[in-house]
Amino acid sequence: MGFHTFDPNRAADLEDVTRYRWCSQEELLTWLEPHDEQVVADLGSGTGFYADDVARYVGSVYAVDLQAEMHEFYREKGVPENVELVQAPVDDLPLADDSLDGAFSVDTYHEYESEESLAELARVIRPGGRVVTVDWSATGDRIAGPPLEERYALGDAVSHFTDAGFTVTHAVDRHETYVCVARR
Repeated sequence: MGFHTFDPNRAADLEDVTRYRWCSQEELLTWLEPHDEQVVADLGSGTGFYADDVARYVGSVYAVDLQAEMHEFYREKGVPENVELVQAPVDDLPLADDSLDGAFSVDTYHEYESEESLAELARVIRPGGRVVTVDWSATGDRIAGPPLEERYALGDAVSHFTDAGFTVTHAVDRHETYVCVARR
């Protein structure tokens, strides 16, 4: 699959609370298991919709997005004090080795997945840290989200993380999305 990004002209769509139908704040927090001292990254953070939800429960969040337009939207909306905007691709994170307790991505794995991105996550996630991925499933009905040919199946995501040295601790295929939780 080719690398692509979300259309920044549609950034406001990322703030639509109906996104919680596919991944609620409560669900994301359950899989992430946040605590006050935790340092996490939101991979493909966009406008900060989910970064805002997580920021209240962790020490700090790196909101990682490739597009400056997304960070500009987030700045205008208001960035919490414990969120740092990082403009970078997931395959080249300007973070130290073992610097993250965890990372999460909601609806973005299909945009950044590559062998290089997963190797980079293995580098920056500390041993025992987790990556929570909720994304559109290639087996979905296409009620929402990108075209099926741009999506991965749950088995693909599990294989990608396993091949990168992670242990998948939770994997479930749902109606339109899947959840994959992996530990380093």
